[in-house]
Amino acid sequence: MLTALALAVSGFTALSSAARAADADLVKNGGFEAGLDSWSCSANSGTTVKSPVHGGSSALQATPAGNDYAQCAQTVTVQPNSQYALAGYVRGSYVYLGASGTGTTDVSTWTQSAPDWQQLTTSFRTGPSTTKVTIYTHGWYATGAYYADDISLIGPAGTVGQPPTAPTGLAVGSITSSSVALSWSAVTGATSYAIYRDGVKVQTASGTSATVSGLSAATAYSFQVTAVNDAGESAKSTAVTATTSTGSGPTSGLPTHALVGYLHASFANGSGYTRLADVPDSWDVIDLAFGEPTSATSGDIRFNRCPVSECANVESDADFKAAIKAKQAAGKKVLISIGGANGQVQLTTTAARDTFVSSVSNIIDTYGLDGLDIDFEGHSLSLDASDTNFKSPTTPVVVNLIAALKTLKAKYGAKFVLSMAPETFFVQMGYQFYGTGKFGGQDPRCGAYLPVIYALRDDLTLLHVQDYNSGPIMGLDNQYHTMGGADFHIAMTDMLLTGFPVAGDTTNMFPALRPDQIAIGMPASVNAGNGYVAPAEVTKTLDCLTKKVSCGSYATHGTWPTLRGLMTWSINWDRYSNWEFQKTFDGYFG
Repeated sequence: MLTALALAVSGFTALSSAARAADADLVKNGGFEAGLDSWSCSANSGTTVKSPVHGGSSALQATPAGNDYAQCAQTVTVQPNSQYALAGYVRGSYVYLGASGTGTTDVSTWTQSAPDWQQLTTSFRTGPSTTKVTIYTHGWYATGAYYADDISLIGPAGTVGQPPTAPTGLAVGSITSSSVALSWSAVTGATSYAIYRDGVKVQTASGTSATVSGLSAATAYSFQVTAVNDAGESAKSTAVTATTSTGSGPTSGLPTHALVGYLHASFANGSGYTRLADVPDSWDVIDLAFGEPTSATSGDIRFNRCPVSECANVESDADFKAAIKAKQAAGKKVLISIGGANGQVQLTTTAARDTFVSSVSNIIDTYGLDGLDIDFEGHSLSLDASDTNFKSPTTPVVVNLIAALKTLKAKYGAKFVLSMAPETFFVQMGYQFYGTGKFGGQDPRCGAYLPVIYALRDDLTLLHVQDYNSGPIMGLDNQYHTMGGADFHIAMTDMLLTGFPVAGDTTNMFPALRPDQIAIGMPASVNAGNGYVAPAEVTKTLDCLTKKVSCGSYATHGTWPTLRGLMTWSINWDRYSNWEFQKTFDGYFG
């Protein structure tokens, strides 16, 4: 009897040891050493950092924003009726670690405050038919960034099979100036396919074809495809290359590289008044600031030149008009800029739209101008809560502005110069957030310029986003970039020339603009606005974008030697600073 008991105990011990030996850590890339590979973070909220870390050389950083609490998750294959232990190290305020889809009781654990690394642990048992479980970590609303590292799930591994083989037959189909169509042969056992552009995964497809959009004109790209199933991802296919066609944008009449500046024509400030005739020949586009509405919603735009009481050296109307003609005779473009910080324009009705067209036309005709610059700031553009598709907007102020600009373009023809000067909040911030968001609560102005730019992309001469007076903006590397150096300008411009998913949705891409449509907006001096960069940083920016040198830590997605140039606020402030900005441009482009 004792012998039988001893044998039974021995057998039980052996069985338990064997079961423990079969347990494994099922989390892929739990230490985030391979970036976010195998992890998916909501609203592009996650990235990896080198400090702080708990183990290895990387850790997860995720930042809640608006109604998103920055959940990063991974689905793993498990066995039914099995016990699992989930653990991970976190730091920050209100950090959660949990598992869902367990088939029994989903579990989570959290810490209210972890100023240093703190381990969170929990456990669960799978249900009788459970083969997959999602593990996750997240923060909480408006609590700042949190960190996570060394996440593990210990238990018996499920049956995952083998990843599929690499796709074959990858071929290039139709090509446009901004897209390339691809097709390939089906792979047995594949549930989806991943498309890589120049080694970077850009989208997924459920079938055996896809069109990669948001590309730059006249640019060569390399493409590969992988097959994906529950077991993982195959090796990459043999690469194919394709060169996009040359864009057929509007005739601009601009030099290959142009210097754009705003001239204070209706007001004076600390920079002093500068006569139009005194603007040096280096300036290729002169934006007269500003035409402003009689009221925010009237659509009635008036251009009132600076009075003598404010600008003692202001020229007469006759001399002003003569200076415009002289600039145009020298090949320069003179535009009326509408809006500015004080000129809120909200075309809420079709009547306001029509008044906008007629009043702007009157200004252009009166002064014989070459076109129009849209510098809507503040609360001029804001998206309705139901307006979620930038390609098909429904918000009246957006729809009416698009219609008005198309009417003006049609009226004046191909030589009509149309430019826009939005702030980063209205454009690049759309990579993370668009309007009020799926759950509400976000600023409805976020990304509100995107539908306007998209609708006018074939008529737009220049887009010069104001890379100044801006908060930190997330770039395509999922890192936040801050004003004050070349890095900010490089990252913000790369987004425009590469294209980006709006609000993190890779099925809803804002397409790339042509490099000849882009000028980089910078303040002329420390007096002109926040975000001033010294001439050496301006040169680094241009070197990186046009030559792919001096790029620093940010890796651009292309090289654009035909980048149109630079824009500055303002000509007046540059004169006040002894023409530093102009001299930098002239020294670089000649």
